[in-house]
Amino acid sequence: MEKYLLDNPLLEREEEYSAPAAAHGDGSDDASPPDAGGVDSPGEHTPIDDESWLDDQTASFGTSGSFDDDDGDGDYQDIQAATVSLREHLLWQLGLMTLPDRDRVLVRCLVEALDDDGYLTQSLDELVEVMPNELEIAPEELQIALNHLQHFDPTGVGARSAQECLLLQLAARPDDDACTLAQEIVGEHLELLASHDFPKIKKLTGCEDDALRAAHLLICSLNPRPGAAYACPETRYITPDVVVRKIRGQWSVNVNADAFPRLRINSLYAQILSRQRGSGLAGQLQEARWLIKNVQQRFDTILRVAQAIVERQRQFLDHGEVAMRPLVLREIAEALGLHESTISRVTTHKYMATPRGIFELKYFFGSHVSTEAGGACSATAIRALIKQMISAEEPKKPLSDSQISEVLGQQGIVVARRTIAKYREALSIPPVNLRKSI
Repeated sequence: MEKYLLDNPLLEREEEYSAPAAAHGDGSDDASPPDAGGVDSPGEHTPIDDESWLDDQTASFGTSGSFDDDDGDGDYQDIQAATVSLREHLLWQLGLMTLPDRDRVLVRCLVEALDDDGYLTQSLDELVEVMPNELEIAPEELQIALNHLQHFDPTGVGARSAQECLLLQLAARPDDDACTLAQEIVGEHLELLASHDFPKIKKLTGCEDDALRAAHLLICSLNPRPGAAYACPETRYITPDVVVRKIRGQWSVNVNADAFPRLRINSLYAQILSRQRGSGLAGQLQEARWLIKNVQQRFDTILRVAQAIVERQRQFLDHGEVAMRPLVLREIAEALGLHESTISRVTTHKYMATPRGIFELKYFFGSHVSTEAGGACSATAIRALIKQMISAEEPKKPLSDSQISEVLGQQGIVVARRTIAKYREALSIPPVNLRKSI
C-alpha cells in the first residue's frame, strides 16, 4: 500500500473514509444506516477485553534443563523489555571490582562470549584458541576469570550448562536440608528428576517424601535462564481487521477503521488531468481508481466472511472453546457463493477482535470427530475438554491418554488414544509420567 502511495501522485490518504457498514450475526439491521451521501462513519476502535487462555500448570523440568509450562516457554516467558542489557549490567559490576588489568580484560572477554540467556556456550579451551597468541593466555587464567564472573548478578550467569547454572544458584542460597538435597539431586540425579522418577531418587538419596517435595519445589523455583530478564524481545502488534461486539443481545461485526486504508483521488491532480487530455497521468488515475475499488471489495469480503463465521460460532463467543463447532472453508464458501481458495486467502493473517481475545479468522476452522449421537465435535472443543480435565486432575494420579479417551467416550465423544496424545502434545502438555507429582 505504501508503495502505491509513493509511486502514484493521484493517490492520497484521507482522514475520514467510508468503511464497510456493520453487519450482524443474526442478519438484523441494528447498525446505524449510512448518510444520504453514502458515506458511513468510520468504525470505532474500542479497547478489547482480552482473556488469557493459558492455564497455570505445575512446572516440570525437561531433559534439556529448562522449565516448561503449557505454552512451552517456561515461567520466564513474559519478560518486560529491559532498559539495561545483560552485557551492560555485567560490565557495570566489573567496573566496581578491584582486579588486575589482565583479569579485568579476561572477564570482559567472557562477558562478550555469553549468549542471551547468560550461558557460556564455548569451552575455555576454544576461547583460548581465538585469543591473540601474543597474550599467552592459559586456560587456568580464564578459569579464574570465569570464577569472578560467576559471582556476578544475576546468579547463575556464566554457567556452561543448565546443571551448572542451577548449582550456582543453589550454592548462593542459605545452607539447609532442602538446599543440600537439591544440590545432590541436581548434581547427580538430574536426568531422573527430568523423567519424574521420584521412587528411584528416594532410593538413591535415602530421603523421605516431604524432604524430596521440598527439594523439588526449591529446584523448580530456580531460573534456568538468568540472562533472559535483560533481553529485549521484539514486540509484535496485531491490528484486528474486524471487531465483534454484543449489541442488544446480538453479536455485531464491524470493520476496524484503524485497519481500513483511507484512500482517495488527489483533487488537484484530478482537476489538472481533466483539463489536459492525453496527460501521462491518465494511467495512474486509472490505477488509483482500481486500487480504491480493490481495497473496498477486499474489506467487503472480509466483513462478509467474518459475519458468516460469527453466525456459526455464536456458542464459542458465548461459552468459549468448549462450544466451538466444526467448520470447514467449503461451508463458508458455499454460503457466500465464493471459491474455497478465496475464503482461505481472506482468513489468512486476518484477525478478529472479540471479548474473548484476538483470533486469526482461520482459528475458527478445524477438523472434527463424530459423536455417538450422530453429530460432530470440533477438534478445538476436544482440546479444550482435554485441557480442562488435566487441569482438574489429581497431581498424584494424573490421567493417562487412555483414561481421557474413556471419559470422553462416556460423554459420547469417540476419540482414539493416539488422537488424544496428538491433541495433548499440540497443547504442550507433558505425558502422564511427567505430570505426576510426589
